[in-house]
Amino acid sequence: MTRRVSRESYSGQGSEGSTQASADLRTLGQSQVIGASTADVGNTRERVRQGRLFRLGLVLLPIALLLVLRAVVWGGGPFALPHFPHALLPYLPAMALITLLSVAIIVPLLGAGRSPHVLYRPSEIDVRFEDVRGAGLVVDEVVKTLNLFLGHRKFTEHMGGSPRRALLFEGPPGTGKTYMAKAMAAEAGVPFLFVSSSAFQSMYYGQTNRKIRSYFKALRKYARREGGAIGFIEEIDAIGGARGGMGTGRAEGVSGVVNELLIQLQSFDEPALMTRIGAALADKVNAWMPAGRQIQKKPATPANILVIGATNRAADLDPALVRPGRFDRTIYFDLPSRSGRREIIDYYLEKKAHEPELDVPAQRDTLAAVTFGYSPVMIEHLLDEALIWALRRQGDRLSWADIQNAKMTEEIGLAQPVEYAEAERRTIATHEAGHAVVAWLVGKGRKLDVLSIIKRKDALGLLAHSEEEERFLKTRTEMEALIHIAFGGMVAEEMYFGEAGSGVASDLKAATIAACQMIGSLGMGTTLISAAALETAGGGNIVAKVLSNDDGRDEVEGVLSQAKAEVRKLLEMNQSVVEGLRDALLERDELVGAEILEVIASVGTPALEATV
Repeated sequence: MTRRVSRESYSGQGSEGSTQASADLRTLGQSQVIGASTADVGNTRERVRQGRLFRLGLVLLPIALLLVLRAVVWGGGPFALPHFPHALLPYLPAMALITLLSVAIIVPLLGAGRSPHVLYRPSEIDVRFEDVRGAGLVVDEVVKTLNLFLGHRKFTEHMGGSPRRALLFEGPPGTGKTYMAKAMAAEAGVPFLFVSSSAFQSMYYGQTNRKIRSYFKALRKYARREGGAIGFIEEIDAIGGARGGMGTGRAEGVSGVVNELLIQLQSFDEPALMTRIGAALADKVNAWMPAGRQIQKKPATPANILVIGATNRAADLDPALVRPGRFDRTIYFDLPSRSGRREIIDYYLEKKAHEPELDVPAQRDTLAAVTFGYSPVMIEHLLDEALIWALRRQGDRLSWADIQNAKMTEEIGLAQPVEYAEAERRTIATHEAGHAVVAWLVGKGRKLDVLSIIKRKDALGLLAHSEEEERFLKTRTEMEALIHIAFGGMVAEEMYFGEAGSGVASDLKAATIAACQMIGSLGMGTTLISAAALETAGGGNIVAKVLSNDDGRDEVEGVLSQAKAEVRKLLEMNQSVVEGLRDALLERDELVGAEILEVIASVGTPALEATV
């Protein structure tokens, strides 16, 4: 009955009111946040504010009357202060000690069950949707969900819908889940209650559940006071993991906590304290009243709460948590695409001092390409590390070289000042030159980024190469090209020194893994049976499955042997290029980007052109 009356009262405002109502409903599905004038959250906040002022007036009214009586009746005389009996003065130390001990015992017990959240007001959050870059589709979906939160009364009363009460943000670390939640609270203008799952845990049995109850109680309180509230639970899988059976021996930390969390996600309809007191009084009165004259109790108004859980292990959550009515909407935060990374780079470079060379669009596109697989946090961290490299060279702004140094440091490690023996240094330079020549010859669509013989972590030297265009699939030719590149160093050592050293171990490992994937899971061999199916069924890794039988082992051996033979032909036809890159490495230790191509172009042998 209540819902039907509210519908009629809202739509019965005449033609202008009906038109405005329809317009307000249409804004709920837009990709822009609805304004405060059309948001039910703002209307509720104003109504609560006016009620708060009215109650304050009721409290101050008796005090004002008392002051008037004092001025009129008592002639403005002073109020008498309470008198402390002198007979109790000797007992004051004992009373103070008892009070202190009571506080020391009771306060920790009371505080153990308090909500561990951190409250952020909208004015304390400096993140908005315009600051979220590289996630356009996610922002669009979040804005539409936020509009339903802001216009919850219109959606519920006029359309009969049930607004979303909980969202699950899933994705790899550093993809902006917490960032997005803060932006939602700031745009909505409501309190943001942040809590980490580990903060719920307590050394006292039962206190974890109590903290969860206190957290949701605080959410309901702020939601009724401010028109809405957003709660954010970081790493929710820590308290929402799948429950085991009765015989698993799991304690309160898993089963009981998940049960409590499930219950509290259904507690948004729980009436406020004053509503419960009024309902209890009405029940007492109605017990004495006939059926036709009983007091009609007002139904409880659900608190407008949006709970957001963040995790990078959604598969570990209890199935009951992600069913409709609880975390019924999952938004996946993926790593940004190349265009998304370009947006993020543009955003952060505007805030960081940099050389003019980084304002060239082609340079920024290159940076977006070489940061494939980077999250937004990793990109920001990369630029911060580049600023540190700028400081080390006594600069006041970062350059492209600083970014290259920061990237290699983050991915491979710091450059170690190791003094190689001359023969070993020449071997490493030849090895890396062999990789580079093969990569340049067979790596169609790939570009050479860094060629170095400087020791970093476990790598004595390295060749870094990347795809010119961001791609997610590989053909058989491209897989074979990666195997060819891996054999470049080994073949170069055998050509110039008669044998290969122990530095080829990681190359052979990479080539073997690639060949096993081709044969065992990609259908690029003589069999269409996928060893990955056995891996899914718990049968171990794919390399072990392919190499465990003679046929698979022979086929992998054939792929590797053929690749090595083809690489030898390539390098024999282009020995001058290998020697040119080797000599350049011995002279400069490291070649970056265009420097590698300049060395190759300076050789310009007919054999190289014929091979290409």
